[in-house]
Amino acid sequence: MDKFLNKMERKIGRYAIPDLMKYICILYCAGLVINIANPTFYYNWLSLNPPMILQGQVWRLVTFLIQPPNTSLIFFIFTLYLYYMLGQTLERTWGAFRFNVYYFSGVIFTIIGAFAAFFVTGSVYFLDTYYINMSLFLAFAFIYPDVELLLMFLIPVKIKWLAYLDMAFFAYSFFIGNFGTKISVALAILNFVIFFFGFMRTRVGGAKARMQHIRRQTVRKPAGQTQARVIHKCAVCGRDSNSHPELEFRYCSKCNGNYEYCQDHLFTHEHVQ
Repeated sequence: MDKFLNKMERKIGRYAIPDLMKYICILYCAGLVINIANPTFYYNWLSLNPPMILQGQVWRLVTFLIQPPNTSLIFFIFTLYLYYMLGQTLERTWGAFRFNVYYFSGVIFTIIGAFAAFFVTGSVYFLDTYYINMSLFLAFAFIYPDVELLLMFLIPVKIKWLAYLDMAFFAYSFFIGNFGTKISVALAILNFVIFFFGFMRTRVGGAKARMQHIRRQTVRKPAGQTQARVIHKCAVCGRDSNSHPELEFRYCSKCNGNYEYCQDHLFTHEHVQ
């Protein structure tokens, strides 16, 4: 399936939207303004409402994306920053095309879920991008499990532990939620599973295998040498791949120069201009 995605990227990859998460965040900001100005406007005219769409209000297939993840200004700013950071990092890791595929497949699944819930139950469930964003968090944690986030801006927590809470919340929402929630959760998980264990299994597995091989070669000391050659070194803390083979190192595309950082400082350092 990864080969199929490669073929698709060669054919239509030029149509991918770069910096997609930036535009999504702009939509969320517009949604917050609309919600403050008129709290009922979104549900009356913009939400994912299958009966209204079938009556000709097809713009709802797009405008439901505008619903902000949080209506409290403080938490909205924090949430928006988190989603932007996650999206930008995933796009740099996968490329714009694959990130577009992951996000928009979640959107398509959400639309399918809304119509399925309506046709099965006859009721309207206002599905939005909440579980799509949760699946972004899950994807990030799957690739960078040891990256630390500051919980409540104070407590450093590895993102893999937050991902376990994320999965527990998925399960809890599925079992206690209404039919629409169950469909949203199931389709968000399905999107994650298809993408990682179908399209991206070879790519992710190969990347991890190459990283492990590099680490083994790095820590192995050649005969006659007293110290192994340093391949990766963090510009902030000075830790390198010899002394800390468990760490992952990345170059920062926003720094002016070839500055490399460990997973703990990749997203927290000050950019060199």
